[in-house]
Amino acid sequence: MPGGLNLEQLRKRAKDLARAEGVKLSEAQFRIAREHGFPSWPKLQAYLRRVTEHGETLQHPYHEDVGYYAERALGLLASAEDDTPGATEPFERWHQPRTRDGARVVVAREHGFVSWKALRDHVKSLVDSGEPFARAYRAIEARDPGRLETLLDEFPGLVDARGTNGNDLLGMAGATHDERLSRILLDHGADPARGNVHGWTPLHQAAYSNLPHLLDLLLERGAPVDVSARGDGGTPLVVALFWGHREAAEKLTVHSRAPGNLRVAAGLGDLDALDELLTSGRGGDHRGFYRPHSGFPRRQPTDDPAEIINEALSWAARNNRVDAMRTLVARGAAVDADVYRGTALAWAAASGKLDAVRALLELGADVNFRGTFGGPNHGEGVTALHLAAQSGHLDVIRALVENGADPGARDAIFDGTPEKWAEVCGQPAARDLLR
Repeated sequence: MPGGLNLEQLRKRAKDLARAEGVKLSEAQFRIAREHGFPSWPKLQAYLRRVTEHGETLQHPYHEDVGYYAERALGLLASAEDDTPGATEPFERWHQPRTRDGARVVVAREHGFVSWKALRDHVKSLVDSGEPFARAYRAIEARDPGRLETLLDEFPGLVDARGTNGNDLLGMAGATHDERLSRILLDHGADPARGNVHGWTPLHQAAYSNLPHLLDLLLERGAPVDVSARGDGGTPLVVALFWGHREAAEKLTVHSRAPGNLRVAAGLGDLDALDELLTSGRGGDHRGFYRPHSGFPRRQPTDDPAEIINEALSWAARNNRVDAMRTLVARGAAVDADVYRGTALAWAAASGKLDAVRALLELGADVNFRGTFGGPNHGEGVTALHLAAQSGHLDVIRALVENGADPGARDAIFDGTPEKWAEVCGQPAARDLLR
């Protein structure tokens, strides 16, 4: 257990302290609890009983928002529906159906609670609970390396402990963009190869966030590059290419280009690989990965050659690979195809890839095409101009408007113009330009 605390030993120590100092047993217990960061002996006792009962498989709550656990339950369910092994196993272990309520029961049981209500009640008092994992998480959120190191020295087992859905502290540290925290955890023995229930490793997180220095650190410590998360072929390289993170992708390609399918070749701008894959018809291999998190809607990729090449065009666009885009269109890719949550032009505009935007317009892309983007509650009936405005890409906005983009276009969910999107998303320069 984190820190190696043992309830029976602490009980004996409290009795010895009470005798030695002539104080009540309750006073001695209170002192010991406070010494270990707990507000009371009952809080310490309840924590240690839960840890003792469930051992290393226990997931520690750490987020103080009850809604967070509901979202994680839906994410677990989404991965289970995609047949991700780490997500299907707990449903089987706790004999729960793959439903929303079943997922909530699974999440509660994984945290050591008998019901969803019991977990929710515990989370409401988590900030005052004194639990080491939650305290370490707060240190990471505060980007406080000193506090984190102090906790790891006091509770060495924290580096092996898991939080909700199997997330550990090293994975959480990567999300802060503060390399110091990851280095401290690695120096204390954190495992750079360990993934959560979705198979997501610290290297996936570094690729997702486009953190080249963290990638170097993790690779130096032995992080594996060929592991898949959220579906077959979901390597860290694929995650980087999904978001158009070329710097991260290029670092990873030094170690591996797996899974080597058409969308990877397109995202890397590898024209020789594109030609070979288009000729051989093997470009659709290992495409089980299609979304980086459950905020994106579910999809079942197919072996349809048109879908495969159209998807590859989008991956080339978001990575600003103009030559690859031209090759794919010449080989039959439909320039306005919206294969999964965004056309090539939508992704290029959202990613701020000006060269790709210009090339797509030259290739005949519809500047006012209304499609999807991102999660289902975010992008419906959106244009490339909405997406460029959202991210404040001024040069892309100018290029789109110069080519006939309609500043008055309204999306299908919020009925907002690109100017309004810029305003709501905190992009005053884009708002003023469109105004």
